[in-house]
Amino acid sequence: MSAGRYAPSPSADLHLGNLRTAVVAYLAARRDGLAFRLRVEDLDQRCRPEIAQRQLADLRRLGLNWDGPVMYQSERQDAYRQAITHLRAEGLVYECFCSRRDIIEAPRAPHQPPGAYPGTCRCLTRTQREARRASKVPSLRLRSQVDGFAVVDRLVGVSRQPVDDFVLRRADGAFAYNLAVVVDDAAQAVTQVTRGDDLLTSAGRQSYLGSLLGLPPVEYLHLPLVLGAHGQRLSKRDKALAGKPLFDSYGGPAGVLQAIWQSLGLAESGLGAQVEAEITLDELVEQFDWERWSIGVWTV
Repeated sequence: MSAGRYAPSPSADLHLGNLRTAVVAYLAARRDGLAFRLRVEDLDQRCRPEIAQRQLADLRRLGLNWDGPVMYQSERQDAYRQAITHLRAEGLVYECFCSRRDIIEAPRAPHQPPGAYPGTCRCLTRTQREARRASKVPSLRLRSQVDGFAVVDRLVGVSRQPVDDFVLRRADGAFAYNLAVVVDDAAQAVTQVTRGDDLLTSAGRQSYLGSLLGLPPVEYLHLPLVLGAHGQRLSKRDKALAGKPLFDSYGGPAGVLQAIWQSLGLAESGLGAQVEAEITLDELVEQFDWERWSIGVWTV
């Protein structure tokens, strides 16, 4: 069965923007008759198991009920290796010895966006690669055949997002997010991805990679971010806007859910200005209206 999903990274407690994304992901999936999956994206060294457990507890407090077991990226290493093996067999993987500074300072074509990989190591000879391996462990990059790829987004519409020779596996051996998320979405039968619009520019890389791996296409919902009182992007490091302090400041889960519901422009959709304390998230699914909702940047 096709599914939507939410996939937090347990580097810190969930803030209000994370919770809104989770709630919208749940409402969208259930309203469309999809299963709802949960994945813990714990590849980063900053991730901690105890934080993951607090995140899952907070999501349950809001009423999110996911289908099947939670997937942990840290347990998916073999799947990522298999994907790279497939791409390597197609001649689509090469070694890169560039540092971040090398990439920033390298000249690039005028059409390439800032930060795009300029292809420095793309055409190294075998002798050059062997010489560099003597002093440095390489990362692995995708040998892209395009510079952009169409992305279907339910809010933005169809847009062409940039694609460069992005990293598949880092020099320290860690698998890159752009690879892991594509492989895992396919494994969980995810066809609807809801997340913040700061990740829209990554969607072209991921959609393109999925096409190379022969995976089903994904529809996105890239949501406007939730900003702090001074217009700054919310950070998980802001303890007052995450975890228990956040729930306490809104008077508990019902207050958090009410604030999120109102931020979607649906306060007048059947519930008036209030989300009753006993209302459940599953009951809100029935009142989630694709035609009436209005979602924009939310400043808290």
